[in-house]
Amino acid sequence: MKELTRPERLAPGARVAVVATSGPVPEERLQAGLDVLRGWDLDPVAAPHVLDRHAEFGYLAGTDADRAADLQNAWCDPSVDAVLCARGGYGAQRMIDLLDWEAMRAAGPKVFAGFSDTTVLHEAFATRLGLATLYGPMAAGIDFIKNARAQDHLRATLLAPETVRTIASGGTALVPGRARGITLGGCLALLAAERGAPHARPSAAGGLLCLEDVGERTYRLDRYLTQLLRAGWLEGVRGVLLGSWEDCSDHAGIRPLLADRLGGLGVPVVEEFGFGHCAGALTIPFGVAAELDADTVTLTLDEPALR
Repeated sequence: MKELTRPERLAPGARVAVVATSGPVPEERLQAGLDVLRGWDLDPVAAPHVLDRHAEFGYLAGTDADRAADLQNAWCDPSVDAVLCARGGYGAQRMIDLLDWEAMRAAGPKVFAGFSDTTVLHEAFATRLGLATLYGPMAAGIDFIKNARAQDHLRATLLAPETVRTIASGGTALVPGRARGITLGGCLALLAAERGAPHARPSAAGGLLCLEDVGERTYRLDRYLTQLLRAGWLEGVRGVLLGSWEDCSDHAGIRPLLADRLGGLGVPVVEEFGFGHCAGALTIPFGVAAELDADTVTLTLDEPALR
């Protein structure tokens, strides 16, 4: 696994496009998120279909074609410096193959940020564009709007990435040790769903794998992890960082499962690392070289997330 191209950091006045790639976006939360970005001296612009709702499937923010067009047009607009997802939910899988990846590659690197359902987009940006991305709070998310830690860490990552090269969460070591690799990952259910999809990453070998999820029963988490193990996708992984399991079964029940499914990999594993669907979620760069120290529960990037 190779380190990916890091986009340039944002500067005051940078234009940031906010797009809805998945579920419908509440207007009041979108406006609050845009206000936060303006408070950072950025120039946010909402994509044309960001407030759309699908006429038949209410869990989608407009049609697949419109969501794809918003993302592609924002990415290919030379005046846009970064693309932030408005929220997760479901829908990115439905529109990802409608994107013109050649045109997006020609547009050059820029910042992409989001989490949850956008896991499939993080994977696609890595495999199709060779681009590092940011797995972190979204512009219309409650955590982004109301939580100072989530705001501050994303802001520092975007504007002063050298100040957050070491990410410390206060979690614990499930398996001790230190490891080096390239960061990747996201929402466990989406990573499992990618197996067999076109252009899917063939393996997590050489990676520091970040995993989290929301609203899943323990047996379903077991199913996803077992699928990745049976597919050989986890062979050669260097280390594992476990984020939040919000609205899943209680952690006392999940912890033995994580130890059972991941302990046999023979690599350092840290838990409760503070990213994903939790209050004050940290921003984790994907596609960058880093060192995981499970004993101090820190992730140290070789270089800042953005140039």
